Amino acid sequence: MSLNAEPSVPAEREAHHLPPKSYAEAAEEALTPRIRVPSTEEQEQYEGEGLDGSPKSPTKSYRRRSSLKSSGSVGKKQGEHIKNRVYQKHDNGNGRPITSVKRTDSYERETRTDQKLMKKQEQEQLVPGRQAGAGWHKSKIRWAPLNVPLQRRLQTLAVLMHTLSIAGTLTIFFFLCSVPLLWPILLPYLIYVLFSNAGTSGELSFRNERFRRSSVWSLFASYFPARLHRSQRLEPTRKYIFGYHPHGIISHGAFAAFATEALGFSQLFPGITNTLLTLDSNFRLPLYREYALRMGLASVSRESCVNILSKGGRNGEGMGRAITIVVGGARESLDAHPGTLRLVLGCRKGFVKMAIRTGADLVPVLAFGENEIYEQVDAQSHPYVHRFQLLVKKVMGFTVPLFHARGVFNYDVGMMPYRRPINIVVGRPIQIMQCQHPDKDYVEQVHAEYVEELKRVWNEWKDTFAKERKGELEIIE
Repeated sequence: MSLNAEPSVPAEREAHHLPPKSYAEAAEEALTPRIRVPSTEEQEQYEGEGLDGSPKSPTKSYRRRSSLKSSGSVGKKQGEHIKNRVYQKHDNGNGRPITSVKRTDSYERETRTDQKLMKKQEQEQLVPGRQAGAGWHKSKIRWAPLNVPLQRRLQTLAVLMHTLSIAGTLTIFFFLCSVPLLWPILLPYLIYVLFSNAGTSGELSFRNERFRRSSVWSLFASYFPARLHRSQRLEPTRKYIFGYHPHGIISHGAFAAFATEALGFSQLFPGITNTLLTLDSNFRLPLYREYALRMGLASVSRESCVNILSKGGRNGEGMGRAITIVVGGARESLDAHPGTLRLVLGCRKGFVKMAIRTGADLVPVLAFGENEIYEQVDAQSHPYVHRFQLLVKKVMGFTVPLFHARGVFNYDVGMMPYRRPINIVVGRPIQIMQCQHPDKDYVEQVHAEYVEELKRVWNEWKDTFAKERKGELEIIE
């Protein structure tokens, strides 16, 4: 019985006149024991029934099958090992048979042993947790470098001092109140503050020109930096009401230009004494009141305006005096967003009536950049917050804008204003005819002239000082 396998090399198979064999058939043949399969007659002779129909004995059949297998080139043990390896046959996409190999028992045991060993090693190793501070070097906050020039540090300190002036003076006052020995002094002073009329008298007796010209305010103005520009000279023989726009968040530009001499107001407008007006409640705050009075600030109440424009000056009747009113007020601060200029001016005509009664010329002032130094919550994105702010404004008389900017030691988070330029342009004066009881038509006429001059200043200088604007000037309410 010949056990020689068929040649698999294509050239040899062609020499023996055999058909070509595929790679899958050759691989299957390599894994299959090289044992000749008995023919049908042999199977019937050794395993089937006899000639007489009686079954062959198991012992004899087993012995003959064993002798048949042992006569091949592959022994019984090798055949069983290969038989265990061949597990299942499938057909590939071409209809040819493919063979998958069954894993041996020894392979399964070794795999389980390796898995147990790896699991044990993982349990024995230390597993570290989160590393503290690992993400600080990737923070999105831009921190100020240590090698900042001294002048810039002093500029930041001056702005911080003014921004925290109310909170700082109140803190000092309450600290002094914690000392019982000072009560005999603090109590009379507190009574004096509550009943004093220094903020509304119009005498400006506490005004300190040396304090207003201090180099501290030069540092304050150069922080942004801020500049004051004049469109036309103003005669020192007349009275003036400067209307400052926009309010912004804290009106830093108005303070630098009209409460100090840092921007050279007396040089641009010689012979004119200007007074910046603020809330009357600020003159009821202990210690801060002294600070405001020495800066030349006064109350924005009607009584204060009339007193300033009718007392003192060149002729004792207010000639050569001026007041600066932030016309938009606290309501306008809610619309202070970078790149926009929305002015609450349509319904504001009280300052026009005041100018007509006192005979003061109206001078519109437009500050380019006042809205850019702070960011705040958008009213359209948070309508309920905006309604609450309006309610506070209606009940309390002031509003609380939710703003943010930069910090003292970083450039992204804090209450300090951004270092962005503020250019304050003073427009041309609008001549006023004094009248104690102005009619409605004249008030409307003067108001229209005022708005027209304000728009002229915007159109003339917007391409110079508002290059990155998102919209045009809007007059609302």
